[in-house]
Formats: sequence, structure tokens, C-alpha cells
Amino acid sequence: MFIEAFPIVTTPDLPRLIAFYRGVVGFELTYRFPEDGDPEFVALRLGNSELGLAADPKAGGPALVHRWEMCVYADDCDAAVDTLRFCGATVTEEPVDQPWGERSARVTDPDGNRLLVLSRR
Repeated sequence: MFIEAFPIVTTPDLPRLIAFYRGVVGFELTYRFPEDGDPEFVALRLGNSELGLAADPKAGGPALVHRWEMCVYADDCDAAVDTLRFCGATVTEEPVDQPWGERSARVTDPDGNRLLVLSRR
């Protein structure tokens, strides 16, 4: 049995999160609804990974500290973290070498969702 996961993140500011995941993380847009006007939902792809982003004006807020965490592999963990920080992400764990042979860091996107950034040493 083969099952694919397709996480969907809701956000009160969909254009901002689309720009973050497309421009900073490198996802490509594969689907947009509606096709014209302000989007209500988009599907994004990075390699074999897919992510949905949906507009929800009630999503987020200070009471919601953590929704989900996504693992992202980068060629260079430190450079990726610097770029994410410059583009509005908050670094919660600076890059560090791990005993299993990867370098890792944790950041949060502009909505507070966590990203685990990894690169192989």
C-alpha cells in the first residue's frame, strides 16, 4: 500500500506565505484556485514534496504557537538559514553538526510554522 501525505497549511495572509515558500524555500506553484483574482488555495511542489496553502482569516494568532514542522534539505544549511532569516523567518536553533552526519537548524516561517533545515556534511 502506498500513501502520499499532502499537508495543507492555513494562514491569514496567503500572499505572504506563498511568497515565502516560493521565493525563499524554492517551491514551485503547481495549482492555484481560483485562477484569477486573489488565491484561496495553492499547491506547491519541491522535488517530490507537495504542500498546500489555504487562506483562512481566522488562522494563526498568538495562542497558536506551533501548527506543524516540515523538514527541508538544503545544499548548505548555514546559507539557507541566513537566507530564511533575511526573508522574515525566525531562527530558533542555529546550525549545528549532528552525530548522524548532517548539519541542522530550526526556523519558524512568518506564520510560526517550524522548518527543520538540514544539509549533509
